[in-house]
Order: sequence, then C-alpha cells, then structure tokens
Amino acid sequence: MSASRRSGTTDELGPDEPEREGSGPGGPDLLAALLDGMDAALCAFDADGVVTHWNREAERILGWSAEEAVGRRGLAGWAVRSADAEEVEGRLLAAMHAPGRQVHEFALLTKDGGRVLVRTQSAVVRGPDGKPTGVYCAFSEVHTQIDLERSIALSEALFEDAGWGVVLVDADLRPAVVNTHAARALGTGRTSVLGRPLGELLSQGVEELESALQHVLAEGAPPAPAEVWVTVRTPEGERRRCWRSGFLRLASPLAEEPVPLGVGWLFQDVTEAKQGEQEASLLRFRAQQLHRASRAAAECEDPAEAATVHLDFALAGFADHALIDRVAGGALADAEAGGPPVRLVRVAATPSGAPGPSKLAGRAGLPVRYAEGHPALQCVERAGALRASAGAVPAEEAREWALARQWPPDAVHALCAVLRSRGRTLGVVTFLRGAGRSAFERSDAMYAEDVAVRIAAALDLAGLSGAR
Repeated sequence: MSASRRSGTTDELGPDEPEREGSGPGGPDLLAALLDGMDAALCAFDADGVVTHWNREAERILGWSAEEAVGRRGLAGWAVRSADAEEVEGRLLAAMHAPGRQVHEFALLTKDGGRVLVRTQSAVVRGPDGKPTGVYCAFSEVHTQIDLERSIALSEALFEDAGWGVVLVDADLRPAVVNTHAARALGTGRTSVLGRPLGELLSQGVEELESALQHVLAEGAPPAPAEVWVTVRTPEGERRRCWRSGFLRLASPLAEEPVPLGVGWLFQDVTEAKQGEQEASLLRFRAQQLHRASRAAAECEDPAEAATVHLDFALAGFADHALIDRVAGGALADAEAGGPPVRLVRVAATPSGAPGPSKLAGRAGLPVRYAEGHPALQCVERAGALRASAGAVPAEEAREWALARQWPPDAVHALCAVLRSRGRTLGVVTFLRGAGRSAFERSDAMYAEDVAVRIAAALDLAGLSGAR
C-alpha cells in the first residue's frame, strides 16, 4: 500500500496513468508525510461529504485507521452518533460557504465506543477554478487544546504582567526574551537587552550568575532558589542589588532527545529585605560585643587596661587597627575651646604586626606628631565623630596618605570618635580599615561613639585614681 493511501489521500496513480509532474518525493508521498507528521488530527471531505484524507493523529485520537475512514460518506454511525450527525456535518460543511476558519467543539466517537470532546478548525478547499471543492478539518482533544492555551496564556502573562523578573537566556548565556519587570531591573529596555552579554549589563556578580546558568544547562534546575548579589550598570550609575533567583532548564518538546534551548531565569529583588537582615544581625553582634566587653572590663583592676579591653572587643569584624590618643594635660574643657593648639598623647594601640591585644603606650607622655588639620585633631575640636578615606587611589598613594597621618601603612579608611566624660573632652579613639574593607558609614560612627563612651569612662577613672 502506498504512503498516500496510508495517509488517506485518494489521488493515487492508477497502473496505466502516466506519472504527473511533481510525483515521487515531491508529490503524493510528500503530502502523505506532511499529513502524518502533523501534531493535529486532520481529515478532509469533498463537496459531497465523503472523507478524502485521514492522518495518523486522527487515527490515534479516534482509533479509526485511514483504510477504515477514507471513502466513507459523512461521519454518522462511526465517528459521530447518528442523532448528532446531521448537526455536526452541517457545521463542518458550512465552512465551504463561510470566510476564514470556523471553530467548533463537539463530541466524536472512538472505535471502541468511547466519546472524545474535540475542538475543530475547518476551512474551505478550493479547486483550480477557485470554486469550493471540499472542506478540511483539523481537530484536537479539548483538554490538549486547553493545556496549550493555558501554556500560551501563562507565557504571555509572565512576559507582560508578572511582578518579578523573567528572562529567557539562550545556550550562549545571552538574554533572548525579557519581561518588563526584568528590563526595568536591568536598567534597559526590553529590546535593547536582547543578545547582549551579561557582562555588559552587570559589573559585579556576573561570574556567579553565569556559573549558575551553565550549571543549569548541564545538570538541570537547582532544588531551591539562590540569592545572587550583583551590581547593575544603569544610566544613573551602578546599583548594588540582591536577586532571589530560580532557574529552569528549557528543552525542545519537538526533539526526540532533550535539546537545551537555554535557561528560564526568574528573579525577585530582595535587596531591602537582605539589607535589613544584615543590619539586624550586625546590630545583634555589636550589642553582644559591647555586653561582653563590659563584663570583661569590669574584671580589670587597672582602668587603663579596661579601656584596651573595650578597644579589642570593638575591633572584631569592625576595623583592622585602633588607636587611643589622650589630650595632653588630661582633659579639655568646653570653655577652653579656641585656646592653644591641642596636643594628643598616645595611650594605647593595636600591634602593627601580628594580631594581638592592644598595648598600652609608655609613660613618657610625648605628643604624637599630628599635622595641622589631622582627622584626630579635627575630631577633638568638633567634639564629634569624623570619617576620612584615601579614596580610590593607587596603593602607593594610599600608603603615603596613611603614613602622612601617622597611621599604619595599610590603612585606607579612618573613623575618629571623641572621648567625652563629665562634660570634658579626654581624647579621641581612631579606628582604621585596610583596602579589603569598605569605607566607614554613618551606622559605624554610631557604634564607634558607643565604644568611645566606655573607653572615656575608663580613662577618666584612670585619671581620678592616678593609675596613669
């Protein structure tokens, strides 16, 4: 039996009929292959309602083979209940005299006697003279069609109305489709981002993100969302964001073996929540450090040693170095402001080499050689916290900046907090960070002031007791 007969075509060549142009691979065999390869079921009727074509998908859905279907007049008694046949056939054949495609839903019978609700699309078939010669009808099970429509509707909703970012990344790790929310998060338009490397959109975090995408392409989706910190390049400048991301590997449903089409990346901006969590955790840790420092300092017989205890506990996770300088002569009353230049004497400092506890300076009481305008001197004059930073400069310039201020050579950021007790300025405590840390912020200044209050109380007690 020829392939065209297997597909339900009725234009087979007779034994004595000459082969028409276009037969062979481009004629009935090609038509049969096309019909059998369709995902939708297809049947066709001539002008008299006789079935002329019936493909494999129609056979799969209803169980009737092409040999059993082709040549039958109408659908009554085999594919449609006799009571419903007139209405069904009338609606199908009406497509010969109607413009465009006609969509209907009705129940068809399977070969084993079951019923299947199908959705049909029918349209007229015209001959060479343009006159109607029949109708073709493509149909599929309603639940399959609804599933498809739901998938399409979900896809459209994700890319239009979703309240989180959705990006389809191709196998080359370049955005292929983005929704409005994702484009806004990336600081671009929906079309301008397509096909661009992620490195052009992100200045930091791109390596981690690309590694996650490659893992999904190779191994599949991870079991849980991942939080990725990135820095986004925008026309307004760089923005540090945290995106809670989920990843799905996309594979073609048309391939016999899964062929990765890319990765579906869904993300939600959780920057504010993460920053809130980090700040809360930091506050808890610092409160614990202050509590532990107070407990340890209470056991020190020497008040000056208690001051270094507070300094050491404050350093943990906060700074790399710390210095305590006291006003020469003991204290500076507010009424003395505007008098002679203030001189500061080193009281204690963290070791400049290997890490260890802070050390008290000697009893010589020689002033520290701070130049005019030094941050520590400004802090005493203002009686408030002060921040200073070398900025984004080469390492050699940063080293010179630190040495000029009598600080360890690796210091890049500084925070000075005034030591106040009983309405007098006793000195200043300076916290220093290296290049591996960020600059001090306002919240850091508040913590430094809390530490300074405790250090000042200890130094004031040391002065009253004559311990130093």
